[in-house]
Amino acid sequence: MRRLPTAAAITAVVALMIGVIGFAVSAMTSPVSAETTTTIINEGSPDGFVAVVKVSGLLDPVMVDFIRSSIDDAITEGALALILQTDSNGVVVDDATFEALLNAMLASPVPIDVWVGPSGSHLTGLPAQLVGAADQVGMAPGSRLGDAGQPVVSGLDTKRLAPITDKTVNAQEAADLGVTTVAAPTIGDFLVNLPGIATREVTAENGETRREPMTQVRFGQLSLVSNLMHTVASPAVAYLLITVGLALIIFELFTAGVGVAGVVGAGAFILSGYGMWVLPTHWWAFVLLAVSIFAFAIDVQTGVPRVWTGIGMLLFVVFSFTVYDGMSMSWITLLVAILGIALTFLGGMPSMVRTRFSTPTIGREWMIGEMGRAVTGINPDGVVQIREALWRASTNRSTPIEELDRVRVVSIDGLVLEVEPETGGAKDYRDRSGSSDPKGQNESPTETAVTPEDEQAAD
Repeated sequence: MRRLPTAAAITAVVALMIGVIGFAVSAMTSPVSAETTTTIINEGSPDGFVAVVKVSGLLDPVMVDFIRSSIDDAITEGALALILQTDSNGVVVDDATFEALLNAMLASPVPIDVWVGPSGSHLTGLPAQLVGAADQVGMAPGSRLGDAGQPVVSGLDTKRLAPITDKTVNAQEAADLGVTTVAAPTIGDFLVNLPGIATREVTAENGETRREPMTQVRFGQLSLVSNLMHTVASPAVAYLLITVGLALIIFELFTAGVGVAGVVGAGAFILSGYGMWVLPTHWWAFVLLAVSIFAFAIDVQTGVPRVWTGIGMLLFVVFSFTVYDGMSMSWITLLVAILGIALTFLGGMPSMVRTRFSTPTIGREWMIGEMGRAVTGINPDGVVQIREALWRASTNRSTPIEELDRVRVVSIDGLVLEVEPETGGAKDYRDRSGSSDPKGQNESPTETAVTPEDEQAAD
């Protein structure tokens, strides 16, 4: 029955941390799907096709490579046009890489068009310079475009970029300023209004007529792995992943064996490493995070949140607000992470440690000599099972223990049990009565010689 509170505490902490990841990814990213190419072919359609690719999030190495490969594919396969459906507000590749992308768009023999949409999308900051390299530009109502800055390469349409150099505009304002060239409430409207696209009139059930493309249309997006890495390279997700990863690794240090917390924590930490490598960060912020986690670990070991927990929280908050260089996160992201860490280290982990280690299984004389079984090989470290509970264990290098062998507890060193084989150990601890026989000559405390005088006294 003592294991139930421990299991509940472990489950609560793991669920809390996994929930933070799930909340962030679901709230700030679209569902991840494998790279697909859907072809819409109308009967009697003319030769050629139009490629449509979705460009969303920061322009990181994954997204820039995707755009470059889409341009190459459009040229190789003879596309009539390539449409970039955009929703981006930042560039995190180096200047040379971004300039090479713009030059590739300018040099493409296939027309490259840019549509900002659907409603609510933004093409702001350096990504807005994509419209300067585009043949045709359209915007959905409710979208924003601008803050492009000065052109970074020659050959861009400066007349188109000049009105949006230091401000953003909506769809109507962009049309009035001559930034957009095609009326495009939807991607379909943008497509049928492009030069060279074959269309036909279709009458709807309500009697209204509309145009639909006769030209084939292919929609492409990032592959499963590429989409994952692109998502990880967003500021909010990378921040939450490194937070969750380090917290779960600390949690795993106070449990026996390698469990769900360790696997999830290691995975989150590895993914966050890629994201933080791509994004602009301050190196000293990671020093603050490391000291913060170390401070948390000190109080977690004691099972009582004290001054070190306060120091850890302060350093973590400073890390949260200073980790990125020139980039910011929403207050929702910061609130979720800071509250999650506070609840974890003020309540979840200390409660787990108190439940796990406040039982008589540690610091009690009767624990010495307890028999158990090796869950893993111990040479010199491993995991043992004592009374259905898992413990970290070590043994003398001269007496390695195989998996599933019987073991005996010799002593306790902090949170680690020192064990020896059932036979062949340096000492025999089966006599738990505290006998002063240092050589272990008595084979068992239950075997005692009976003399005739003892029998007469009993009568």
